[in-house]
Amino acid sequence: MTQTKAPVREPPVAWHGLAADDIFNRLDTDAHTGLSSEEAVLRLDTHGPNRLTPARGVSPIKRLALQFHQPLIYVLLGATAVTLVLRHWVDAAVIFAIVLINAVVGYIQEYRAERTIEALTRMMVTEVTVVRDHQRCRVPSEDLVPGDVVLLESGDRVPADLRLFRSRNLQIDESALTGESVPVNKHVDPVALHAILAERANTAYAGTMVTRGRGSGVVWATGDRTEAGRIAEMTAKASSLATPLTRKIARFSRLLTVLILAFSAMTFLLGMWRGQPAPTMFMAAIALAVSAIPEGLPVAVTITLAVGVSRMARRRAIVRRLPAVEALGSTTVICTDKTGTLTQNRMHVQQVYAAGRLLTVTSTNHDGVAGMLDGQQRIDPASDAAVRECLIAGLLCTEAVVSGTRAKPAVLGDPTEAALIHAALAGGMDHNTVAKALPRLDAIPFESEQQFMATLHAVGKDRPIIYKKGAVERLLRRCDTMLMHDGRQVPLDPAAVGAAAEAMATKGMRVLGFARRQGHADQTELDHEHVKQGLTFLGLQGMIDPPRPEATEAVRRCRQAGVVVKMITGDHALTAKAIASQMAIGADPPVVMTGEELSRIPEPQLAEAASGTDVFARVAPEQKLTLVRALQSKGEVVAMTGDGVNDAPALRQADIGVAMGEGGTEVAKSAADIVLTDDNFDTIEAAVEQGRNIYDNLTKFIAWTLPTNGGEAAILLAAILLGTALPVEPVQILWINMTTALLLGTTLVFEPREPDLMNRPPRPPSAPILNFALLMRTGLVSLVALIGAFGLFLWARRIEAVPLPVAQTITVNTIVMVEACYLLSCRSLSHSMFRIGLFSNRWVPVGIIVMAAAQVLFTFTPQVNLLFGSAPIPVIAWAGIAAVGIATYLIVGFEKWVRFRPSSAQHASNR
Repeated sequence: MTQTKAPVREPPVAWHGLAADDIFNRLDTDAHTGLSSEEAVLRLDTHGPNRLTPARGVSPIKRLALQFHQPLIYVLLGATAVTLVLRHWVDAAVIFAIVLINAVVGYIQEYRAERTIEALTRMMVTEVTVVRDHQRCRVPSEDLVPGDVVLLESGDRVPADLRLFRSRNLQIDESALTGESVPVNKHVDPVALHAILAERANTAYAGTMVTRGRGSGVVWATGDRTEAGRIAEMTAKASSLATPLTRKIARFSRLLTVLILAFSAMTFLLGMWRGQPAPTMFMAAIALAVSAIPEGLPVAVTITLAVGVSRMARRRAIVRRLPAVEALGSTTVICTDKTGTLTQNRMHVQQVYAAGRLLTVTSTNHDGVAGMLDGQQRIDPASDAAVRECLIAGLLCTEAVVSGTRAKPAVLGDPTEAALIHAALAGGMDHNTVAKALPRLDAIPFESEQQFMATLHAVGKDRPIIYKKGAVERLLRRCDTMLMHDGRQVPLDPAAVGAAAEAMATKGMRVLGFARRQGHADQTELDHEHVKQGLTFLGLQGMIDPPRPEATEAVRRCRQAGVVVKMITGDHALTAKAIASQMAIGADPPVVMTGEELSRIPEPQLAEAASGTDVFARVAPEQKLTLVRALQSKGEVVAMTGDGVNDAPALRQADIGVAMGEGGTEVAKSAADIVLTDDNFDTIEAAVEQGRNIYDNLTKFIAWTLPTNGGEAAILLAAILLGTALPVEPVQILWINMTTALLLGTTLVFEPREPDLMNRPPRPPSAPILNFALLMRTGLVSLVALIGAFGLFLWARRIEAVPLPVAQTITVNTIVMVEACYLLSCRSLSHSMFRIGLFSNRWVPVGIIVMAAAQVLFTFTPQVNLLFGSAPIPVIAWAGIAAVGIATYLIVGFEKWVRFRPSSAQHASNR
């Protein structure tokens, strides 16, 4: 064959739909000689190495700079600049220090390495056997090019996307790519052009694993052009969305920035109109701006989420990105993969049909009491000839290797064969005993074309026996009789057996048939002629990858909490529907849609289809991403769980991506926000509960901190309108905001969850952080702070005639007292602290005591007096300050009593 040196351009063609000869012609290669070394070098120059292009991450400098890219931070930076111009060095230094602390904390907590593409690259890099220059040789997978002939064996990782042209019992585990729960039998014949990824049985994809047999294929895609490369590209393009809380805080910050600038400008103009000096009004405007900005909010949110991370780690959920903590608590829809997430990722025999009787296998992995049930009655397989022989056939007619003890067996091999062996062990069989009693003499390996396997076994001095397993329809055609319970052989009723097999299949099971016949005397070899006819039917075994019991309960609790669970899988629709029915996912029966049906839905109708469907089966990776986006377009907060390569783009796009830590691929873990270390769906429900508690506590913190800012701003506006001196200076406002946020506000982080937390529906994504009731309460507390603090300021200045620093110190202490007493009310937004437990959160009294000590230092320490312009205050002033604090607690308590008195239903609606 003449090798051309022209660049090979990959045609826009469905390779799985072409015959092998056509592919060799298009790629200008040969199955026997392969490419020449010179041609391989030329094509490598043209197509590039067979590896994925790494994504460019954000530089550390840019990441740090982005921490300052917030509207409220711009206001504080502007305030710093103005105070520098006015030579208020202390004020400028304190304001900028607050900004810097927020930026550093944000940088440290939000740093997230972009490792998804690197993980995909590591997954693909390996050595591979190819044919070049008429010879077999080993080359790095990076050197593969389109047209290379690749040889595959059991245990190999597929190095590129291949069109198979030779297959010998070839099976490939594509679960990480397609979600298929069992290895796929491969063949070389063309398949339909519209076949989805999971049904292209004549192709092998980069990153998948060969579990059995041998094969050869020609490379048609490398690097970024492979299926894994397409997934990597989708993962890189899928945006990391902001979470509900961060979106709401961003909107709140923008609105607050506009209001702050407007009021500050109005304050400055009002003062100038009243004849005040410009420098004085500049400082007044800055004081107003600083007072209205909740400087402690970013740090408090970060600490709150960090505490949530620690709590979730104890529940075996590792958080890779802080906002994911509260986002999971706001989740309205969980899109979950099936294989390995909801199910155990191990095939288990669930039913055995023998001699017209259907038996249930109660355990196949020795996690419980192993055995078989006929209805509710336990049976002994050893006393039933048909059941015993059916199990022995599954135990011996296999290529799997069994090691370990009977109590803890270890099976290495095909998952289907492992399930058959475990079923026999559950039926009381011992592998070593049976294998010694019936030693294997020969075997016909499983071939996808023949769809059966047969083994020949010696039986002491008797004639050898042949066991056969395979597809039910083909097996029945070879059988004449059926074995009964007592060992008799009766004429076979194919219709009855076929009906039993169909009933198993409708439950999503994979069904295999088993048969036997006696061999010839002294027979030591086995060929196809020996199993063509004259067989005795033994029974059926139906197997499925069953649900995790704890996952079923977790799905129930999610439904109780108003969280919708949807299954999105690459597995067959019948199997997915059966699992969904067992786990009570969606309607009864679940509404199922296949990937092919989904692809025909017009885009305007996609969101409705996604919302109304419970199970999506046989979906391609890009369809998972499409479904997540469709649900998000309806305003849903979407959590996506998964463990495979095919899940990575959807994990990245979802509001919260949850990957499996034990069985999950590195690709999925790199793309996810949260990794479950125990691969247990039950942990997701626990994380949802923890996330809701965190959102609850963040709401309490925000409801607590806003009246501080509102009260401070109101006090300053009142002073300007009345023409008095400023009751508080900017630097004093910063002292109040930061110390109270740290010492008082963050104690709300440790509030335990309220009893009805998981009985509430999810918070609507469009709902504001604070509802109308809480906004009204914010205004009420701000009014109390204004009357109490400004009233004491005027009393101190006009009646007691104290110096300005003393009056300002009284104002600061009054505001802090209001915050401390309001903190006690904010422990529950609807109940008294006595109802939830006075000391159920021990950090609250600790924080109040430490805050009181800080105020003593602020008031009586000369060095602090010099820095913040404070001064000691008289004893009588403390009485007034205490009175204002007590009044705050009583007024808010009365408001709660009035608002939530009518019924618990109104209580729930106002939360």
